[in-house]
Amino acid sequence: MTENAKAIRLGASQRDQAVEALTRAFMEDPMWSIVLPDEATRADAFRPMWEALIDFSRVYGEVYTTGEAEGAACWIAPDHTKVTLWKMVRTRLGLPRSMLRLPKDARNRFFGMMRFIDKHHDELMPGPHWYLWALGVAPGRQGRGIGAQLLTPVLERAAREGLPAYLETQTERNAAFYCKLGFEVLREEREPVGGLPIWFMARLPKTE
Repeated sequence: MTENAKAIRLGASQRDQAVEALTRAFMEDPMWSIVLPDEATRADAFRPMWEALIDFSRVYGEVYTTGEAEGAACWIAPDHTKVTLWKMVRTRLGLPRSMLRLPKDARNRFFGMMRFIDKHHDELMPGPHWYLWALGVAPGRQGRGIGAQLLTPVLERAAREGLPAYLETQTERNAAFYCKLGFEVLREEREPVGGLPIWFMARLPKTE
């Protein structure tokens, strides 16, 4: 792995590149293919959404990228895993504004999925935890260990703090990737909107 592929905190100058990397990484994502079936609409909606998600994560968590901004890992810190109105206001309403750009039927599908996901999140992780909102690597750079590298700083921090790291994923391939990094499947369900399988996963702190 080159020096430029090591994880670093995302700076303001890398934001646009990270947005582009996440946009490309999630273009074929099964969840977003259900929410936004039209690829052109998906690409148009993605950029403001990833901008808002990165901005929120930088304020209320941590965002890691590489020197060439080949991808990004967006984490929410343990004290901020609940998205409140104040937090949205403090981040200039970026998240709700990006959702309002979606067609009405897409918004309905998205919020239906989020209600289902949030319900399980609340049940499985009632205590403090690091929450991985998004991990994506640009398609041309995948398979080189960059994704694992991007996760390392927060996984190490969570281990030092004795806290779980939690995420959801919608593909079996991704679930296997996270298992290699020490995550375990807490629950597997099918969401009711599109019948999509969802793996709810956590990397739990080691006990003596």
